[in-house]
Amino acid sequence: MYTQWRFILMTLDPVHIGTGGYRLGRVDLSIAREPGTNLPKIPGTSLSGAVRTYAAYRYERPQCAGQGQGDEVRAKKPHCRDRNCPVCYTFGYIRGPEGGHAGTVSIADAQLLLFPVHSMAGPVWVSTAGRLREAGLTVACPALSHGECATSLPERSIPQTDRASGAPVRDRLFNVGWLLLRCRREAVQVQPPSGAVEGDVAWQAVVRRLVLVDEGLFPQVVNSNLEVRTSVSIDPATGAASERALFTYEALPRATWLWGDVVEDDYRPDGFPAGNEKAASLGHTRPWHVVRDGLRLAEYLGIGGMGTRGFGRIRLTHEWKVSHG
Repeated sequence: MYTQWRFILMTLDPVHIGTGGYRLGRVDLSIAREPGTNLPKIPGTSLSGAVRTYAAYRYERPQCAGQGQGDEVRAKKPHCRDRNCPVCYTFGYIRGPEGGHAGTVSIADAQLLLFPVHSMAGPVWVSTAGRLREAGLTVACPALSHGECATSLPERSIPQTDRASGAPVRDRLFNVGWLLLRCRREAVQVQPPSGAVEGDVAWQAVVRRLVLVDEGLFPQVVNSNLEVRTSVSIDPATGAASERALFTYEALPRATWLWGDVVEDDYRPDGFPAGNEKAASLGHTRPWHVVRDGLRLAEYLGIGGMGTRGFGRIRLTHEWKVSHG
């Protein structure tokens, strides 16, 4: 028996999910990307680790944040390894009294849904029709070719006359970052799944400022508008900047929207330990509820690197059931 849940996240701060080391390129510390599209993402491993830790905090069981370590570590920080612990039941553990148990949830990578970019009409959120449909949204959009865009902005936001001569323009042109694109006159309309994101103030503001581009152009828009910062290491002895310690790093900007899936495979015959006292007080009756509460704490505790520099907070905006079997 499985259930597939879908969630939408919005970044409240820049988010840096590093690749584990320095790389040659425009920045020293790059972020994780999809190999095929070169688009940034939040890997499921990063989400799963943070969500498990925050769920353990929620249950006041910080020792259950990991999957269980060796004997030496266990002696100092004992892992409960109890199938009646909702955290261990949901995420799994190793080296328990009866061996290990796999978790009952699978958290997928969070993919880009809407990406914020500056324009002549102010901030807009860029995506593609295919990407929105893949996330489960209903999209009405004209067919776009390379170098074209379509928008949900009102007509008055896009120049209709030449600024110098005042004559009507034949082609409406609209910039997305540094790119100048031909804007189609057909309006873009996006409808969320029933009960998913309806009524959300942030979402309603964003869908009125959408710009959809061709699939081949979207990676170029994203990668040329990522947030890039420069920092320097501090010498603890002097309290000043260390010599030759300048480095640059990139991040997903604030107000980026992402989507992902959680597959709940509650295969164990005894089922979720809903009788647990803490689970009952939190209203948790299935593994997805544990994951959801962990995601909600990421709004305050964040994920990824550079947390002490003001990075990492993400908000779980909405979730809905996609399928079950």
